[in-house]
Amino acid sequence: MKQSRTCEWLGIDFPIIQAPMAGVQDSALAIAVSKAGGLGSLPCAMLSVDDIARQVSLIKAVTNKPYNLNFFCHQTTEYDEKKHQQWRGLLKPYFDEFSSQYDETVKAASRMPFSHDVADAIEGFAPPIISFHFGLPAPDLLARIKRWGTKVLSSATTLEEAIWLEENGADGIIAQGLEAGGHRGMFLSKDVSTQVGLFSLVPQIVDRVDIPVIAAGGICDARSINGALLLGAGAVQIGTSYLLCDEAKTSALHRATLKSQKANNTALTNVFTGRPARGIANRVMKDLGYMNSNVPEFPHASMEMAQLKALAEMHGSDDFSSLWSGQNVSGCKEISAFELTKQFADVC
Repeated sequence: MKQSRTCEWLGIDFPIIQAPMAGVQDSALAIAVSKAGGLGSLPCAMLSVDDIARQVSLIKAVTNKPYNLNFFCHQTTEYDEKKHQQWRGLLKPYFDEFSSQYDETVKAASRMPFSHDVADAIEGFAPPIISFHFGLPAPDLLARIKRWGTKVLSSATTLEEAIWLEENGADGIIAQGLEAGGHRGMFLSKDVSTQVGLFSLVPQIVDRVDIPVIAAGGICDARSINGALLLGAGAVQIGTSYLLCDEAKTSALHRATLKSQKANNTALTNVFTGRPARGIANRVMKDLGYMNSNVPEFPHASMEMAQLKALAEMHGSDDFSSLWSGQNVSGCKEISAFELTKQFADVC
């Protein structure tokens, strides 16, 4: 009954939400999932305002099904030149391996928080659903979104975050278990020891809030889908399993690693962006330590690592790539996202 109510609330046929995955997808993946009766999601945090509008136009041109736009709403931090100089010192031996130097003219962060400029660009679309990572936007922005009739979701990694989200205007909560790939949505604490597994997190949140709860993290098959629903979630959010789908933009190196034994070893790390995120363990994570205190603040830390990633990938190496992945890759299939969504729907 709970999933039926959540599906009706979201306007979807099945309690399946595709996780937004910046860097490995565009509107094509979201469209396929929405057409199949799930909720397709478009990650917008790394897109320009013009690109967001273009991608939403593509979605609306081919389907009238609901879709989700996902944004980050972190507090921006000042660029700290001293911190970055120290960080570059640690990374210099890696640049030396490629007989290259860091391009110090690069000062722009690649992930920007939701803003009124973004709201201006999407207001005409009146998106049915918007989800946030790292809390909620400022009250005036949140009120503006709600005036469009848009439903607002946000990620909680602890019970305290879920309660805060409900009290501050979220319409639904994405309970993000420790198993989930990509960035942790944590925003009330930087302490990773507060993070818990999905099957501990979901019942705690369900028992304390009165708004819909969506389970995310390690969900990849009939057992995990139905387990999450039995624990009280009204829907599930699935990301990693879509990474090998036809519509995904996952790189060849990332795809190869997902299909290898390496994918069984994931870890939380801050070395790529400055915030904890789960990815497949690789050389730079092991060399520098998964959680390194010398990393600059999010999102500026990504500037140096992005250059190293580009250099390494030109040589066929994923040693410096952010290979985001959840702890369970067994659901990954090299098929259409439409077909994969239908297979998930069949077991609900």
